[in-house]
Amino acid sequence: MGKAVIVIDMLEDFVYGKLKCERALRIIPPLKKLLAEARKRKVPVIYSNDAHLPIDNELNVWGPHGMKGTKEAEVIKEIKPEKGDYVIGKRTYSGFFGTDLDMLLRDLKVDTVIITGLHANICVRHTSADAFFRGYKIIIPEDAVEAFTEKDYNEGLEYLKMCYKAEVKKVDEVIKEL
Repeated sequence: MGKAVIVIDMLEDFVYGKLKCERALRIIPPLKKLLAEARKRKVPVIYSNDAHLPIDNELNVWGPHGMKGTKEAEVIKEIKPEKGDYVIGKRTYSGFFGTDLDMLLRDLKVDTVIITGLHANICVRHTSADAFFRGYKIIIPEDAVEAFTEKDYNEGLEYLKMCYKAEVKKVDEVIKEL
């Protein structure tokens, strides 16, 4: 079995737009490094991106964002998907709920997911929960995830460790184990 890197919501709306998270800028360099190494070692890279429809419940909480087919729902240029990467749209916080992510991971013979992106306490958390419930081992590169605040970030990581036995490590350590 193998590993896959999942990049969650590193979209125009989340990094530069309506739901801008300035803290997201600091994870771009380590995330770029991780993605380059994963591709070099033939580890699948999967983008799990908001692709909302106007009827999605989440819009009642955050307002319109990551709307399917818009520029704001595109991955930021610094880490754009490359040939051979996978892109899966999502309409909820979880990359698994109502998507083909689980089927893709099983087809790729993945048993360990390396979850990156935004936000440690929201979409990273819900995707990790669904990964755990499906039997995947979870690795969180702490310098490749972020949240709106330091408190949200720290509490998000602690929750992932406590509830889902997520291994929280630096990107450089994750790369050594790819």
